[in-house]
Amino acid sequence: MSPGGLGSSLIRCRTDAEPPLIAASTAQAQFFQDAHSPQRERQEKKKKKMALDNLIFGQCILYFLAFVFGFIAVVPLSENAEDFGGKCLLFTRGMWQNENITVSKQRFIVEEWGTESSCSFITFVGISSLILSAVQAWRLLFFLCKGHDDSIFNAFLNLLISSVVVFTVFLSSTIVSVGFNMWCDSVTEGGTMPSSCEDLQDTDLELGLDNSAFYDQFAIAQFGLWAAWLTWLGIAVMAFLKVYHNYREEDLLDSLIHEKDLLLSRSSRRNSHLKSGLV
Repeated sequence: MSPGGLGSSLIRCRTDAEPPLIAASTAQAQFFQDAHSPQRERQEKKKKKMALDNLIFGQCILYFLAFVFGFIAVVPLSENAEDFGGKCLLFTRGMWQNENITVSKQRFIVEEWGTESSCSFITFVGISSLILSAVQAWRLLFFLCKGHDDSIFNAFLNLLISSVVVFTVFLSSTIVSVGFNMWCDSVTEGGTMPSSCEDLQDTDLELGLDNSAFYDQFAIAQFGLWAAWLTWLGIAVMAFLKVYHNYREEDLLDSLIHEKDLLLSRSSRRNSHLKSGLV
C-alpha cells in the first residue's frame, strides 16, 4: 500500500473513532444537565422544605407541651410554699410523740425542716423551663410562618441549651421524688402508721401551717416535672436531628460542588484531547 493510501486510511480510522467519544462526552454533559435541571432542583428544594417544616412544627409542639407541663409543676409548688409559710417540705425529718404521759394523743414533731434552697431550686427550674419553652415556641412559630430557619450555630446552641435543661429538669424531678418520699416516710413512720401519706393531708398536724393539700400539690408537681423532663428530652433529640440535618446538607452541598467541578474538569480534558487528536 502506498504511503498516501496508508495516511488516508489512518485519518479515516481516527475520524470514525472520534464520534463515539464525542457522543459519550455529549451524553455525559446531557446527563449532568438533566440531573441538575431547574425542575429537579425545585422538587428537591420543596421536599427539603417540607421535611424541615415538619421538623420545626414538631419542635413547636414539644415546646408548647413543655410550657404546659412546666405550668402544671410551678403552680402547686408555689401554692405549697405559701401554705407552709416558706418552709420546705422536702427532706423534712420528724416523728410522732405523745403530748404528755397521761394523754395518749400523739403529735407530729418536726426535727429538721428541709433546706429552702431545695424548694427554691425546683421552683426556679420550673419557671425557667416555662419561660424558655414559651419563647422558643413563639420563635419557631414565627419561623414556620415566615419560612425561615436557624443557622447551624443557632441549631447547635439550641441543642446545647436543651441538653442543659434536660439535665436540670431531671435533677429537679429527682429531688422532688426523693425529698417527698422522705417526708412521707417521716409522717407515716416508714409505713407503720395506719394512715397513708395521702390520708394524713386531711389531718391537722398542728405545725402552725396549712397541710390540707400537701400530697396533692407534690403529686401534681412530680407529674409536671417528670412529664416536662420527657418533653425536653424529646426536644433535645429533635435539636440533635436538626443539627445533623444541617450538617448533612452542608456536607451534601460540598459534595455536589466537588462532583460538579470534577465532572467538568474531566469533560474539559476529554474535549482538549479530542481537539488535539483532530489536529
